[in-house]
Amino acid sequence: MRVSVQAADYRGGRLTMTRKVISHAFFWIVLIMIAIFTMFPLLWGIACSLRSDTEIFKYARPLSYHTFVPVKFSLDSYIRIFRDFKFQRPLLNTFYVSAVTIIAGCLINSIAAVAFAKFKFKGKKIIFVAILISFMIPFESITLPLYSVVNSFHWVDTYTGLIVPCLADGLVLFLFNQFFKDFPESILEAAEIDGASIPKIYFKIIMPLSMPVFVTAALMVFMNEWNAYLWPLVIARSPGIRLVQIAIASFKMERVTLWSCLYAASIISALIPVVFFLPFQKYYVQGITSSGIKG
Repeated sequence: MRVSVQAADYRGGRLTMTRKVISHAFFWIVLIMIAIFTMFPLLWGIACSLRSDTEIFKYARPLSYHTFVPVKFSLDSYIRIFRDFKFQRPLLNTFYVSAVTIIAGCLINSIAAVAFAKFKFKGKKIIFVAILISFMIPFESITLPLYSVVNSFHWVDTYTGLIVPCLADGLVLFLFNQFFKDFPESILEAAEIDGASIPKIYFKIIMPLSMPVFVTAALMVFMNEWNAYLWPLVIARSPGIRLVQIAIASFKMERVTLWSCLYAASIISALIPVVFFLPFQKYYVQGITSSGIKG
């Protein structure tokens, strides 16, 4: 009797183990399929950027091994976009606009968030609700009136016109506000007792202790600026201040599309934000969670 019970337990244990192995294998298969599906556009873009336009169309259909692996690897498209189309200029322009917007935008929005989180004044709730509503409004709906304002200041086709309208960001301000709400009052009170001024409290105490949320806000602003298309298209008329997304679109001309160059520029444009995001991923997650934003 005891032997039969032990045999039954053994078979039950093996069945449970088999089910676990099957479930784990199924789980990993699903994950791999999702990863392949997600990475497909990037892999396709990389493959197309390493071949000529003729080869892109030759092996596009039907699907085959050479659809994804070039017959003849070539870096000619990457060389051309820098040599013939001066793609480095839009990249530098976008880095410059992003850097200035990040520094000034984080400073402006964080100072405003401190005011909303730690000070009391009339109309505070109404103003904050208006700010929350502002980042729910599609940018396309305010492009024309915003252009009229910028044009009245003679900022069209200037870096100022690209940067200033993007400094105040309701979502970034909300992020800072949620973080500063939980900032210890005892630290601020101790600083006031020691005679520290408000600017000194901000720059010497609040800012150093808020690096995770500053990194998160900086990455959000950078991604917005790097992927911006409509506003740079409207404001930046001359090639000298053209940003990266407009430069990529310029490879699609009226009568011809330079597909290999377009793919090469797109791959560079896609990889640069990844390079910036990965080192700060830990701070980004920490800043999101500490700000009370749950996804």
